[in-house]
Amino acid sequence: MEEYSTILHEAEAEFTERRSRFIGRAKPITTEEEARKFIQSVRAMHREATHNVYAYVLREGQTRHCSDDGEPQGTAGVPTLNVLLKSGVTDMAVVVTRYFGGILLGAGGLIRAYSHGASIALQAAEPVRMGACLQESLFCDYSQYGKVLQTITECGGSVDMTGFGEHVALNFHVPCEKANVFRAALADATCGNCSAKLLAKKFYRIL
Repeated sequence: MEEYSTILHEAEAEFTERRSRFIGRAKPITTEEEARKFIQSVRAMHREATHNVYAYVLREGQTRHCSDDGEPQGTAGVPTLNVLLKSGVTDMAVVVTRYFGGILLGAGGLIRAYSHGASIALQAAEPVRMGACLQESLFCDYSQYGKVLQTITECGGSVDMTGFGEHVALNFHVPCEKANVFRAALADATCGNCSAKLLAKKFYRIL
């Protein structure tokens, strides 16, 4: 199955290390422009912060980017990026903000702190698996509605929208690898009276 890992929503988490305050904030993104806007928004929220270290990864072009934002080279941006890469997530950005508390942490302390900031932000944003599905639609008689729903569910699909008029209208999605099985099962369940129309291919959360 074609799939990938990302995060469910924007979130933040924070901790204090030797009087320095670290705030990790993560957000789902799909383009570098979205990543830049997110980073700028966090910087605007924390104008008084000492550093706003960031990293992001994208499926498109296998893009990876990070910045130490003034911290000693290799002690902030790379450790933050490594958290994302080791977790396998993509299409996300994270910014770890630091308010300096007056005590130097040293290179090892900075690496641990920024890694932890990225990690807790990632967990707060809830990592999820996304799988490739086919969006489809169909019309069926009310007498066939129950069988159609059962067929969609048994093939690993979910209904996205239902309309009730002269006929029942369904918009739904099924995993790409189950598409042929679903079409055959749908034909059997409705005695060939119902067929689905392909709308698009899209990634959905795998539960």
